[in-house]
Amino acid sequence: MNETLISQNAATAADGAVKMDYIRRQLDLVREQIDLALFLEMLAVSLAAAFFASLLYRFFYERRGTGSQIHRAFPLLALAVTTLFVGVQVSIPLSLGLLGSLSIIRFRTPVKEPEEVGFVMLVIASAICAATRNFVFVLWLFAFATAAVLAQRLASASKVFRRDGLIVLSLPDAEAAAKAGAIRKALDAALSHCKLESAASHGGVTTWQYVFTGLKAEGEAFQAELAKTAAFSSVNIFLDRPGGIR
Repeated sequence: MNETLISQNAATAADGAVKMDYIRRQLDLVREQIDLALFLEMLAVSLAAAFFASLLYRFFYERRGTGSQIHRAFPLLALAVTTLFVGVQVSIPLSLGLLGSLSIIRFRTPVKEPEEVGFVMLVIASAICAATRNFVFVLWLFAFATAAVLAQRLASASKVFRRDGLIVLSLPDAEAAAKAGAIRKALDAALSHCKLESAASHGGVTTWQYVFTGLKAEGEAFQAELAKTAAFSSVNIFLDRPGGIR
């Protein structure tokens, strides 16, 4: 029994020694195929791109209710992706081992906002460009990314593309027919821009849904003022979630 255990331990130790020797040979191969100064340059470019992406995120993307603040992970994400793709170029077996080690990571909290996916992909793309020494691609990538978010911000400033929320009004059909003009005047006075999006009548109750921008008063004061114009069954104001691309 003891001899069997000794032989098994010896075989395990020999197998471990073979694996360690293989890893050492792969690392020596990495050192031979890539210059340390060039590798540090790749990491520096990737890190600078990650910090710039973080600035774009913080400037154009306000904090939402989720409070994920995913931009805090951009520097480490960029360094990890750059190193991984450098390893892929130098040694396929070593890169497969790196991918295997990364497979233990599980994201317990999913990405909650669509803008976050875009910024994560921006960081990954810049890291891959840095790892492949396409530094000019990084400059062009962020030039177009900055132009894109600026264009989106300018578009959101237009009343055509921007809205602050919805107003849903419900009132009896007779009241709606008699007070439609007064209601519209009250809405125009309290809102910078207001547009009827849908209208429906069911069971003697008319429901109007408006999209609006520029609520000039507090929600409670607006509801109280609007209630003076007609006998509403309900007045509901739904504000769009704060944040996003401004």
